[in-house]
Amino acid sequence: MDIRAKASIQSPRRPDTLAVHSLDRFVFSVPDLGQAEHFYEAFGLHTRRVGSRLDLYAHGHPHCWGSVHANGQPKRLQYLSFGAYEDDFDALAKRARAAGACDPHPLSDGKGIWLRDPDGTPVQVIAAPKVSPSVKAQPAVALPVAPGKGAAPSRSSAPRARPRRLSHVLLFTPDVPRQLAFYADVLGLRLSDRSGDIIAFMHAPHAGEHHLVAFAKSGAPGLHHSSWDVGSIDDIGLGAEHVRTQGYVKGWGVGRHVLGSNYFYYVQDPWGSWAEYSFDIDFVPVDVDWPAADHPPEDSFYVWGPAPPDDFVVNREQPVPA
Repeated sequence: MDIRAKASIQSPRRPDTLAVHSLDRFVFSVPDLGQAEHFYEAFGLHTRRVGSRLDLYAHGHPHCWGSVHANGQPKRLQYLSFGAYEDDFDALAKRARAAGACDPHPLSDGKGIWLRDPDGTPVQVIAAPKVSPSVKAQPAVALPVAPGKGAAPSRSSAPRARPRRLSHVLLFTPDVPRQLAFYADVLGLRLSDRSGDIIAFMHAPHAGEHHLVAFAKSGAPGLHHSSWDVGSIDDIGLGAEHVRTQGYVKGWGVGRHVLGSNYFYYVQDPWGSWAEYSFDIDFVPVDVDWPAADHPPEDSFYVWGPAPPDDFVVNREQPVPA
């Protein structure tokens, strides 16, 4: 049985725990939709235009993981949407109203309950099927190699890297602890790991990966990167090589993170933020209490790999208006 289908059937639930189960979608805006379409197609996603919106799909998965809107303005995170089990929705909506509900975002479908996080970013909570993984993702099956044959394909026949799903997003924030408190108290997410007030990672308690959302300290809010699961380290290398041939030559990797343990390559998008190929990230089963810890900066970034670009943590989004 396909892992995604099996995960959907299991619908794991941590007893006596009220929380969202998935990051359902991330939404941002850019000056030019053509740039976004070219970038994400080169990255290996499937894109669909709907008016002035570009929807992002992973290979072989029907879910829309992200939407990009064109408005002629600098790139900006618009909102995040989280999914919850239907029988948890009313209780989560009550929490949201107590925290200060707001009107639906004008670019959204208007469904669910809406509120703003402490940075002012709109957050949608909807009753929806679980799309985060319910079991640890398995590596892609490698084709057998006949005796006397080389295992590597020729460069001209090498396959494309095709992300299987969205893994997580990392957001800039002026106040990491404040964001942690909000996403824990209102949405029920749990701390996985942190490094002081510099960076922190949160997971959903109903089984999921080491983080579905993370926060990095900056002078203003913004979207730092979206991360996409692939099936092997070779897929990371194939993806990195393909985007370079398509003109996206600035990146970071291949390397391995400490917190989350995943192998990575980041490619810089046309707006100065990043998209990550990720493989083999840590998984938190529904019956496991992850031992969250506060790590020194030198043990919170990466184990091995090239030095990151000087502007890797530069926030290029516009400050939220007062």
